Amino acid sequence: MSKTMTIAIDGPAASGKSTLAKNLAEDLGYLYFDTGVMYRAITLVALERGIDVEDEEACTALAESVRIDIEPPSEERRLYDVLIDGDDKTWEIRESDVDANVSVVAACPGVRHALTRQQRRIGLSGDVVMVGRDIGTVVMPDADIKLYLDASVEERARRRFIDMLAQGEEVELEDVLASMRMRDQLDSGRDVAPLKPADDAIVLDSDKKSEEEVLEEVKRLVEENQVEPS
Repeated sequence: MSKTMTIAIDGPAASGKSTLAKNLAEDLGYLYFDTGVMYRAITLVALERGIDVEDEEACTALAESVRIDIEPPSEERRLYDVLIDGDDKTWEIRESDVDANVSVVAACPGVRHALTRQQRRIGLSGDVVMVGRDIGTVVMPDADIKLYLDASVEERARRRFIDMLAQGEEVELEDVLASMRMRDQLDSGRDVAPLKPADDAIVLDSDKKSEEEVLEEVKRLVEENQVEPS
């Protein structure tokens, strides 16, 4: 008999963790939960209510009072539905003004603490693949499976460079690499929930591996953990 499971996937930018999480959730019939959408949701509400995103106290109070739910997608074009106090805001959290301000909100310790509780609430329901940068270490330290998907900074910069070119952006690989190194330094060096593998996480290197190869490797790990002991 299969058991209800929570799968945590962490890793640096452009390691392939979001693609892995989406594919794995689809394969298992689980909820795909990108925890970053919660920070977008709080940013959206702050902007709608005229709250200064640099006001840590106000943003923290907002994160503590607003309920955010992540549900299976109601439309084919969606990966999930994002509900803020019961209202569907899935598309609104992707607006450009949210893009421009979400990093400020996400850096607020009080907001991170409040949203960790909400993320944990969803994770504890089970049958979910959660992806982020502190899922296995902070949000769901008791997850059934904890993965840390990594790749060299050069490979991750190359992937991001290709994606940006495909979107019509004019960039240089050297600039993307420098930006990636800076992002890594910020993520791993922050005081609150720094990016790092959980002590008991399974670390996977996606260098020189296709998306399909990484998925198959993880599916084998899931199958090994999915059967209840008799």
